[in-house]
Amino acid sequence: MMDINRRAFAALAGSSIAISASGAAASQTAPVSTLQGREYHIVMTTDRPKPKVAMLMFPGLTLLDLAGPQAALSAVCDIHIVWKNKDLMVSDTGVLLQADTTFDECPEDLDVLFIPGGPGQVAVMRDDAMLRFLADRGERARYVTSVCSGALVLGAAGLLQGYDAATHWAAMPLLPLFGANPVEKRVVKDRNRMTGGGVTAGLDFGLTLVAELAGEQAAKIQQLAMQYDPEPPFDVGVPAKAGPELTQAAIAWMAGGGIDMREVAQQAAADMGKYSRPDSPPTP
Repeated sequence: MMDINRRAFAALAGSSIAISASGAAASQTAPVSTLQGREYHIVMTTDRPKPKVAMLMFPGLTLLDLAGPQAALSAVCDIHIVWKNKDLMVSDTGVLLQADTTFDECPEDLDVLFIPGGPGQVAVMRDDAMLRFLADRGERARYVTSVCSGALVLGAAGLLQGYDAATHWAAMPLLPLFGANPVEKRVVKDRNRMTGGGVTAGLDFGLTLVAELAGEQAAKIQQLAMQYDPEPPFDVGVPAKAGPELTQAAIAWMAGGGIDMREVAQQAAADMGKYSRPDSPPTP
């Protein structure tokens, strides 16, 4: 059997998607960078321009919140992984990460502004530089988006007032603090806001956004290439299915850090006016 690693397979799948989305676009494999002496490659297409996407990262993010949408979007978008600096940071499960674009380097006019969630959001919901960046880019972006509790960070930047929105089930009661209307769906689109539910909903979100940006055919090919055909081992993915006992156990586990998320959200909501522009009507 031919040996093919996951990186090469992802590149192969990405190439087929990019070609299908653009007709007969030519593709080429180009080196991107070296890490510890090894050279890494990605498949790049020559059809330009692609939609410009800024995906925020921050210390303590939940990796799948970012990796799921990034995997879906990477073949059809130019993606900037953005943070204040390019220092190494750690995800909530200990994976080392590094941004490739700083706030100052990020394009001003974006097709998509995206933020994931994760325990580290407690700090970024009170981070003035982060919220000003989101408010600035969000005012002009074609789509303003999030997955999981990243919706609360959008809210803190004043970007969800008057919009339907999804987030992790445990954070749903906090959305009204930011003027958002919570909707219990995997993906919610309200005008140019698109928000996803918790963690694994990032794949649904990413594919939905690919369909918006590059067409349904491209999204279907990407879903097939990713073999996204979930059959979870347990039917307990939301409280309505899990029941009260398991739900309370999950809440206790997620609250292990001892942080009162409602208090942080209330503080952020009280300062939301510093970033929002209530005189600007929602984007149609």
